[in-house]
Amino acid sequence: MSADTTSPGEQPAVRSGFVALVGRPNAGKSTLVNAVVGTKVAITSDTPQTTRHRLRAVVDTEDAQIVLVDTPGLHKPHDALGESLNRSGLMALSDVDVACLVIDGSAQVGKGDRWVAEQVAASRAAKVLVLTKVDLVDQARVERQLESARTLMEYDDEVAVSAVEGFNVDGFVGTVTRLLPEGPRYFPRDMATDQPLEVMVAEFIREKVLRSTFDEVPHAVGVAVDELEYVSASDLARVTATVFVERESQKGIIVGRGGEMIKRIGSEARVDLERLLGSRVYLDLIVKVKRNWRRDASQIRRFGYGEGL
Repeated sequence: MSADTTSPGEQPAVRSGFVALVGRPNAGKSTLVNAVVGTKVAITSDTPQTTRHRLRAVVDTEDAQIVLVDTPGLHKPHDALGESLNRSGLMALSDVDVACLVIDGSAQVGKGDRWVAEQVAASRAAKVLVLTKVDLVDQARVERQLESARTLMEYDDEVAVSAVEGFNVDGFVGTVTRLLPEGPRYFPRDMATDQPLEVMVAEFIREKVLRSTFDEVPHAVGVAVDELEYVSASDLARVTATVFVERESQKGIIVGRGGEMIKRIGSEARVDLERLLGSRVYLDLIVKVKRNWRRDASQIRRFGYGEGL
């Protein structure tokens, strides 16, 4: 056993730093973040542009503190919202210690991945290839995907994971930890994310809208928390939030016949909110139309999407 050379009162050396997860939409970045952190801090769905905030999640171990930077999926933008999300994703590469190119192991490596790889390659950070969703394919397909991804750029290391199955999540943590420098713990050890509470509340509500609706509706949805109040006497959190859409027809879909859909969304969101807030939750949801808000930079900033905060 090696001797402990730490001086009295001196903190033992740890590896610490920032690790950006960058990739195309639906590459599995947010699902991986939740699996590594061990609790839900990022929303997930099959809808592109689910992630609209650059979220930082903290993974603290005895010998390391990893700050994961989950970014919006990089894509060809069609409006001001898309442009803002792309800027947010690219800005995450400017000041991190490790840049992870996240590639969906179940989807063909294509031009979009190549463009994202060019952005990652230009970063001064250490580079890691992260192949996700390997539970959806056989080993032969995994090997082919790795070979294709290796043609995009050079990496300092690579790892294949399944966040849903928990496969090799510890391997991912070990891989990025080895590439981090020694440094301080940047956040309190019991802190899972630096996201403002109001943002997390709004995002958990938006997730339920995404999972309950289809076609053009999810892309047109933005959520703002109007009121968040904790009543200690009754151990109750009162939340009032507005769900914005761009057209009356979209409002009709979200409200549903007799208010059935919005009640369902509220009930599902309440489960996450009660876990998040640690109390019972009274949730009041309002649906309003804000025409073409995705083209309005001021409205995007109001929601805090991209670099809006």
